[in-house]
Amino acid sequence: MFTAFLIKYAEIGIKGKNRYLFEDALIAQIKHALKKCEGAFAIRKTMGRIFVEAQGDFDYDETVEHLKRVFGIWGICPVIYVEDEGWEKLCEKVIAYLGEMYPDRSRTFKVNARRSRKNYPKDSMEINRDMGEAILNAYPQMHVDVHHPDILLNIEVREKIYVYSETIPGPGGMPVGTGGKALLLLSGGIDSPVAGYMIAKRGVKIDAVYFHAPPYTSDRARQKVVDLARLVSRYTGPIYLHVINFTDLQMYIYENAPHEELTIIMRRYMMRIAEAIAKQTQCLGLITGESIGQVASQTMSSLIATNEVCELPVYRPLIGFDKEEIVEVAKKIDTYETSIQPFEDCCTIFVAKHPVTKPNVNIIRKHEKHIADKLDELMRVALETDELVIVSE
Repeated sequence: MFTAFLIKYAEIGIKGKNRYLFEDALIAQIKHALKKCEGAFAIRKTMGRIFVEAQGDFDYDETVEHLKRVFGIWGICPVIYVEDEGWEKLCEKVIAYLGEMYPDRSRTFKVNARRSRKNYPKDSMEINRDMGEAILNAYPQMHVDVHHPDILLNIEVREKIYVYSETIPGPGGMPVGTGGKALLLLSGGIDSPVAGYMIAKRGVKIDAVYFHAPPYTSDRARQKVVDLARLVSRYTGPIYLHVINFTDLQMYIYENAPHEELTIIMRRYMMRIAEAIAKQTQCLGLITGESIGQVASQTMSSLIATNEVCELPVYRPLIGFDKEEIVEVAKKIDTYETSIQPFEDCCTIFVAKHPVTKPNVNIIRKHEKHIADKLDELMRVALETDELVIVSE
């Protein structure tokens, strides 16, 4: 029945004179998403509406699934077009539409008309009243409910007349690319892919960095992270994944730093490396999946010690989430099953038995100072051997 979709957005509508920039960014993201779908599509913008129109045969379910991953879309409405051939013809089309969409006639409905074309002979209230009467005559089992209808029948009178009654929820947020770019510290765990998804939902383009520690972490652990980046890229678009060999740095810290401070010092050097990559690639901040108190390195004191080495802002969208809430989002975006595969990353292998939970920044600095020359050299080598992997769905 459907050959077109009305795309509804929410926040973009309050952007004032700059709204067209966000609409154009949303259209660009829709085009990118639909490239992977069977069929050809035309996308057009008109008076606060975006329409996606199929140009021939297409896979309805596949198209909807891809549109549901485009940030900035609040709702996807499958529509039928009706040429303006008079009121009787419109009533016939609407009644046929309802009959096909809702075989169960024991439902309540409300007609919600919008008349953008002011030369149409009926105004919105008259359309609501007269169409309601026609529906009741055709389907006497149905009843009107203007407050909580089972079916909200929308009729928009524009250059054509658009009829729709279903709104498929989109992911919301802002179109990717409208909020700058940031670098995600991506591990093989549950949290960091969710953090990347949530920041991308605010319009931020995502690059990523992964710290690999062969032979202590396997190639399968590395592939797991690439797989996670690919799953996140369904929402964010292509991700530039920087793979950093962290083995020498990690081993030197393990052998020379106080054992209870291993995790904090390793995290500080990860942040230094990530920030160096971020500055090279014009990222405006770092993203981590940390949540207060989840592990020893995520206490308030530990986060202060980690943040201290960064000039760029560090965005932590999961900071107030508990684990169940994070898992819920991970399942929604299909990263959970990949995240729980038993291939450990360097953070989980090199962990202290009794890590400090309230590190003193001055003491951490003092202990780092004794090994800083060698660590800085190893950090430079790690950056020079950065392996770039471009990941997309």
